[in-house]
Formats: sequence, C-alpha cells, structure tokens
Amino acid sequence: MPDNRGSVLRIEITERLSPVFGGTVFGDVGAYECLSGTVYGALDPAHSHNRDIVNLDKAPRDANGLVAYESAFSLIKPIDVSKGNGWLMYDVPNRGNKVALTRLNLGADGNRPVTAEHAGNGFLMRNGFSVVWSAWQTGVPAGADRLDARFPVAVGAEGPITGVNRDEFIAEETGGPGDAFIQVVSAERFIAKLSYPVADQDPAKASLTVRQRERDPRATPPGLAWRYIDDRHIEVTRPSGGFDLGSIYEFVYPARDPAVMGIGFAAIRDLVAFLRHDGPDNPLGGSIRHTVGFGISQSGRVLRDFVHLGFNMAADGGRVFDAIFPIVGGSRRTYINYAFAQPGRYARQHEDHSFLDDQFPFTYSTLHDPISGKTDGILRRAEADGVVPKVIHLDTDSDLWVGRASLVATDTRGTDVAMPDTVRIFMASGIQHAVHKPPVKVVTELPGNPLGYSSYMRALLLALTDWVEHGTPPPDSQFPSVAAGTLVTREAAEAGFPAIPGVTFPDVLNGLTLRDHSVEPPIEGAPYPVLISAVDADGNSLGGLRHPLLTAPVATHTGWAVRIAGYAAGDLFTIQGSCAPFPATPDANDPRPSLAERYGTREAWAAQVIAATEGLVADRLLLREDADRLIAVVGETWDAVAVL
Repeated sequence: MPDNRGSVLRIEITERLSPVFGGTVFGDVGAYECLSGTVYGALDPAHSHNRDIVNLDKAPRDANGLVAYESAFSLIKPIDVSKGNGWLMYDVPNRGNKVALTRLNLGADGNRPVTAEHAGNGFLMRNGFSVVWSAWQTGVPAGADRLDARFPVAVGAEGPITGVNRDEFIAEETGGPGDAFIQVVSAERFIAKLSYPVADQDPAKASLTVRQRERDPRATPPGLAWRYIDDRHIEVTRPSGGFDLGSIYEFVYPARDPAVMGIGFAAIRDLVAFLRHDGPDNPLGGSIRHTVGFGISQSGRVLRDFVHLGFNMAADGGRVFDAIFPIVGGSRRTYINYAFAQPGRYARQHEDHSFLDDQFPFTYSTLHDPISGKTDGILRRAEADGVVPKVIHLDTDSDLWVGRASLVATDTRGTDVAMPDTVRIFMASGIQHAVHKPPVKVVTELPGNPLGYSSYMRALLLALTDWVEHGTPPPDSQFPSVAAGTLVTREAAEAGFPAIPGVTFPDVLNGLTLRDHSVEPPIEGAPYPVLISAVDADGNSLGGLRHPLLTAPVATHTGWAVRIAGYAAGDLFTIQGSCAPFPATPDANDPRPSLAERYGTREAWAAQVIAATEGLVADRLLLREDADRLIAVVGETWDAVAVL
C-alpha cells in the first residue's frame, strides 16, 4: 500500500474576498468568493510516485529528507460549498495566466477574477463549479498577478549542474510571448534573455547561427556577431544583408543551475488530491465528488503529459483527475520534465520547431512505433495504475497544420487508430488555434480567422461531467480520418484548394521527424506522417465539427497563415489562421460562388445557419443558450462569424 510521505504540507490563505463578481447571485448556487495564497509542499525523492521527476534526487532537502517547494494558488468557490455541483475544475495556468473564466465564461481578461466583468456569462458559476489555479512552473513573466512557483535548483555532488542549452530568438516584435525575452535596440541590434545562466562566458564555448526559413541551413554570415552582456543576456548584431525580421537566431551555450521543473506535475497532483478529500485545512470542506483538469494550448499539453508520466495517481493510490479536457494541444506534450526545461517553448512550423515537446507517444492508445522502436501511449501508465480519466480532446484546424494533431488520430504509419472507450476526440474545422487577436504588425498574407470554439468547449465540458457522474456517453468523436478521405497529405489538400485571388496555399506544414537530442541542435531522423484536413470546393476543411459558418459559409476559413515578405515569406506564422471572404457578387477571377449566387438573400442564408445550429444542439455539441445567441445575430447581420 503506498504511503503518503511527501505531499501538501499546508495551504496558507493570505487573501479572502467574499463575495466576488460584484456580489452576483448565480441562481441556486448563490454568490462566490475567492481565496488566494500559497501551497507549501514537500516531496520524497525515493517515493515511487516521484522517482521519475528529473533531478529531484539532486535537489536540496529539509531535515526530514524531503524536497520543499512553494506554489501560488487561487480558488473561487460558492460561499456555501454545499450548493455547488460537487466538481472541482483545475484550470492549468498558461504561463502563469488564468484562462477558464476568459475562455469559458467569455469574461474580461485578468488574473485577479473578482469583478462582474470577470464573471462574464457566469457559465461556470451558474453550473456550480469550484475552480482552482496554482503555479506549476517557475520564471513566468513578472507582473499582471501571474501565478509563479518556487522550485529548488538542482545541485551536483561537485557543485552546480551544467549542460548544453539551446535558445531561439525571432526579433520581429509581433506581440507574441517571445517578445518578453527580446529587447530590440535598433534595426541592427537586439538583446535576448537566456533561459538559464551561462556556466562559462568564454565565447569559444558558445555559438550563434541564423537562418531565414526554418528548413534553411544554419549559417554564420558576414556581419553576424554577438557578445555576452551578463550571464543571462546576449547582444546580437544582425548580419548586413539577406536575412529579414522573421529570421531565426539560434544560440547554443553552456548553461547552469537548472530548476527541478518536473516538480510542477507533482504540485498539481498533490494540491488536487488535497482539495478533493475532506480535511481540517481544506477550504472546500469535503464538498468535492469529482475533479476535472482543464487546459488550453500549453495547458492542454501539460494535462497530456501529466497523465502520460503517471501523475494521475495520488500518493494514496487514488485517482487525481476523474476527467481531463485538453484543448488545442495537438499531438504534443511539454518541455518540462527535463534537466534544462523550457516550459514556454512549443513546436510550430517556423518558431521553436525542434524543441523537446513533441516526440512519441502521440495518441491515447498504446501503440508500437517502428520509427523510434518504442511502445507507449498517453494513457498507458494510467491504465496500469487503474486511474484512467475520462478524456475529451479538442483540436482546431490550426492544430493539424501546426500541432501535428493528425498523430492523435493515426498511428505512426498514417493509419487510423481506434480510441479507447474512455476517450473522445474532436477537431473544430476551419478554426484557428487561438482567439483571434491580430498581431501588432501585419506579417501575414490574409486577415486572421474570427471563427471561435468557446461554445464547443462549454457543451463538451458538460458532456464530460455527465459522462463521469452519470455514465451518460458523450457525443461520438468527430475528427477527420484517413478512411473517410478527410485526413490527407498537404499535397492532396493543395490539389483540392481553389485558386483564390491573393491567396497562397502553404508549401510547408509543421512536419516531424525522430530527433536525437544528445547533441544540440538535434540530429534529424526518419519522418513521421503528418496529415491535414481535406478541403471542399471553397477551401474549407472537411471532417470534424462543422461550425454553422462552414455549413453555410460566407468565407474561406483556414487554420494556417502565410508569412509575407520581410518576415520569412512563405513560412507559417505561429498558430494563426486566415479568412478570405467570398465576393458579394459574381467575380470572374474568383472560382468560389458569390454570396448572391449561393443564397440570394441574407434571410435565405440565415435559415441555413439556423438549421446547422439546431443540428449541433440536437447532437449535444452546442448548448441552447449559445445557439440562441447565434440565431439572434444572424437575424440581423451577415457578420456573425465571431459569435461562437
């Protein structure tokens, strides 16, 4: 019988705001309050549940032989917890940011969710959820009330631990997370922050290269130069010509003092286990019957890795999460449980293409991979431990292009894979990875894609909780497949894409190879088959969940965005999509029928949108309240694309 040595020692609540959300009373659930503070935990490196945490055995220990850590946390709950629905949602913070209220409730952005604007439509509160956040990584950007953790630095027997580390920089200032690590000094120079301190500032022991497009050879052209400013920063001088603002700068150097970042998985595990069981210090007072892990993008990948690495088993042998809801994570996991971890990195076609977050296994079923020679699956350890969660996995069209999401649905030969009975997978066709927020510069050929997937998340979350609590099967998976002809090669999709004026179909996607990371940059090996959606005559994706604005479209909506000249032309821009509206009237240069030819009148178009919307409601893929919201808008305007 496993013991409990090494877990949450105590929770210190330093702020209690009651009520919050402007005192709003959410039906029978009542008003909510917010508790914030610090989780103090300690881990036994010898415990079987902790032994896979890289470098935990090299972390400093307390008098009891345990490794201590601290994690900031925040909890919103009904003031009277007995009126809640008995569910605790763990919303995995994304780079220290709280996500659930913004994305599920459509509330105002902010990491201090206390106003009525933060509550948004009140979805989570009306349904009685308690929601908890806690820091699972160190070094998040400071400020904005982001949640940060304090994990120990590993130390070797002879002193500081050192190793080869690789950082990548693209100094184009487009408003992405990478901008926080770059300061552009002038057109010729920029300063870059390194992920880890430099172990030896001898310039001969480090190297800097540049390349224009991701697949180009790494180069050291005339004019490229760099120098150390201190042990965490370098100044880069751009080469004199031939490389634009989208160029990729790669720095390989000797690093030191890695934090034990894998503690983040154990910190999630032990906090959720603590909160789901009764105890004198539990602010939820034993009110929790079930738990769900919710994560978008990086946070969804954390959930996949959390289960894959065996952390869904608590120290007492019980299940941590009864269900997980990873969203837009694709087939990737995370760059966390490594000696020199970099949690903020995630592989895209152009940016951060070859970091350690994307190797086998990819799907939930346990498979043999002839390319790597390994046999594994995301659920393999949970199955062995008897702690398998119910899983609903939601990706978008962008995640096929950029997140290699086809590998969730196929084996490594490119053949369809049947999901375990505990898993449903969905792909939101024609939708981009992130909420549409234009970059601060125009760097793509087309405007961004305004279609959203928040409504899908709300319907699927309730289906997931019903599945766990009442045994009600959720909707069947809806994902493109090889057998149906809706999951195809890039070349096949290009052959079916219409010749739209001003639109360039990409000649690249975020491919994947087996990689040898024993050296940096890694050595590329055999390729994996990465597939994307087939398209219809309008260029809209087939297969998966069809948004009403794809069933009755007014534009071509893609999961990809092509970079323009000056910003690595032709490569894909991060995780964005594109939108190319149909002509209002016939256009001899555009092969797509115009709005007038398709629908005749706006009322005829609205009728088709409404019929598609009602179909989603009947299939339990859209809530009545969200359907009514869309229906109300299409009765007034053609411009309804952002409603769902």
